[in-house]
Amino acid sequence: MTFPIVRAALLLVSIAAFAAPAMAGDKAGIVIADVWARASVTATSAAYMTIENAGADDDVLVEMRSDAAEKVEIHTMTMDGMVMRMRKLDRLALAAGETAQLAPGGLHIMLIRLQAPLAEGDTVPLTLVFEKAGEIAVGAAVQKAGHGGSGGHQGH
Repeated sequence: MTFPIVRAALLLVSIAAFAAPAMAGDKAGIVIADVWARASVTATSAAYMTIENAGADDDVLVEMRSDAAEKVEIHTMTMDGMVMRMRKLDRLALAAGETAQLAPGGLHIMLIRLQAPLAEGDTVPLTLVFEKAGEIAVGAAVQKAGHGGSGGHQGH
């Protein structure tokens, strides 16, 4: 096997190892999918995903952690005319049957004071903590800065 093939195989195995608990776990009905983060050149980046509460009970995302960043926060982003406004949320409530889309231009997870810049092809470990479902570990595949974005705002 050539080096690029070996690297790709190792990347797929590491992503599967991080994503498996969230995808297969259905821990208290919480299903996490489409997890990715933006490549960075500064000490901040953002992560995105879909969080579905497929369970019968409401739940709340109360904490996020990552060994890749000193602080991990959930933010909203809105535009007020030509001014972008971000606001930190302390919690994200998920009613039973509800799905939250964390995507560029809206809700997102901020990775603040990164240990090192995120490069395309890396995988960022994230732990999401829910009131009822507990801890769910996922891996965010790092994509180039323009991936899936609405353009304009670097790192969000």
